[in-house]
Amino acid sequence: MTQSAPVPQSASNPAPQSGMKREVGLFGGISVLAGIMIGSGIFYIGGIVLQRAGDNLGLALLVWVIGGLITLLSGICFAELGAMMPKAGGYYVYLREAYGERVAFMCGITNFFLSSSGSISALALAFAAAISSMYPLGETTQKGLALFTILVLSLINMRGIKLGSLVQNIFMVLKLLPIALIIICGFMMGDQHPDLFHFPAETPSVSAILSMMAFAVLATLWAYEGWSNLNTVAEEMKNPKRNIPLALIGSIVGVAVLYVLFNYALYRVLPYDQILEMVRSGNFYLGTAAAEALFGAAGMAIVGTAMMLAIFNSLNGCIMVFPRMYFAMARDGALFPSLAKLHPTYRTPVNAQLASMVMAMILVCSRSLSELTSLVAVCGLIFHGMTFLSVIVLRRKYPTLERPYKVWLYPFSIILVLVFMLALIINTVYQDPVTAALGLIVPLLGLGIYEVLFRRRHDALAASRKEGE
Repeated sequence: MTQSAPVPQSASNPAPQSGMKREVGLFGGISVLAGIMIGSGIFYIGGIVLQRAGDNLGLALLVWVIGGLITLLSGICFAELGAMMPKAGGYYVYLREAYGERVAFMCGITNFFLSSSGSISALALAFAAAISSMYPLGETTQKGLALFTILVLSLINMRGIKLGSLVQNIFMVLKLLPIALIIICGFMMGDQHPDLFHFPAETPSVSAILSMMAFAVLATLWAYEGWSNLNTVAEEMKNPKRNIPLALIGSIVGVAVLYVLFNYALYRVLPYDQILEMVRSGNFYLGTAAAEALFGAAGMAIVGTAMMLAIFNSLNGCIMVFPRMYFAMARDGALFPSLAKLHPTYRTPVNAQLASMVMAMILVCSRSLSELTSLVAVCGLIFHGMTFLSVIVLRRKYPTLERPYKVWLYPFSIILVLVFMLALIINTVYQDPVTAALGLIVPLLGLGIYEVLFRRRHDALAASRKEGE
């Protein structure tokens, strides 16, 4: 008598009557990812990348391509997982199936208290700061504006995933217009002929170039951050087994092409000596300087508008997707039952959205933008690495499970991504060990919370589901 293969919790009931509406199509999925990925960093991260690439323009562009390829390899891991388990909750679900509820809970609780809520808070404060750069506002007024923005976008997304996705689509298109204007005018009006192979000093050795490239690639990965968020709303996507992989691949490739074109357009507009002077003085806002060179005083307004739209679009995307993880946790019995409640009309996880909103507001009131950014940068790196590894774990654990999409060049692509993720973790720990330690303390505290408050309820729900199979 042969023993049947184990069936994961996410596949044993592949279409639960959760009541969530599948109203996000392919373009909506691309809009969620690209909207979150393309933030205000497009105007200054290129300067940081160039500095780390030894001020070599061609090397900097190559680094952007490599960063995009690494992000794409990361994205196809999530494409396999999302198409295999199209459930609300994103990588919380994959961690649960691969390593158990405790690891998944530590991930979810870290997102709630730091990573996800910190991202919302940081973006809201950055949005207020962007407005203040054009219309000066005091610190208290900026915090008030940040709180108001979180409130308004939370209320919009509570009224349905369709409405939230519509807002995301509109603002993604709006923010791309000024960015596209700079690219097109940069190519057509720029009079510079950048030497892509020039080093300002003596040409470094091959080993030195490779070291510079590795350091510069880490900077590009922050610019590509946000690509992992689509899977969280998998349960509300139309045809998720097809659209999750397509949206992930399409958005990552599209954003990578945009970053390369944008930075090359800057090189067409700004003289190399000016770029060098700006970067060496610590002024990385090459995009702002290029817009001013192209459009004069209006260039500042164009950049300011683009930054506000980009941040607002990213903020709406985060407010849309993050509460779905807390909803999934509550549905598993790993958080308070009320967080698994759906709105009777709009079918959104309204209580989870309220909890996310309140936590983000608390962080706005208690932390500065720089502190929030540091916390978000550290938290989640380890869990992302474990999620990549879960592709291998789940292939061995559930070999017969249907996989509509599979990772390319398995397992070498996953090993490559894990190597870069480990390098990113080591670099982050080296740069800010105190914040890194805090990023480890929070999930450990979360484990204690799980054992005390939620383990029995989760185990009871799991046993009940097993009996009902």
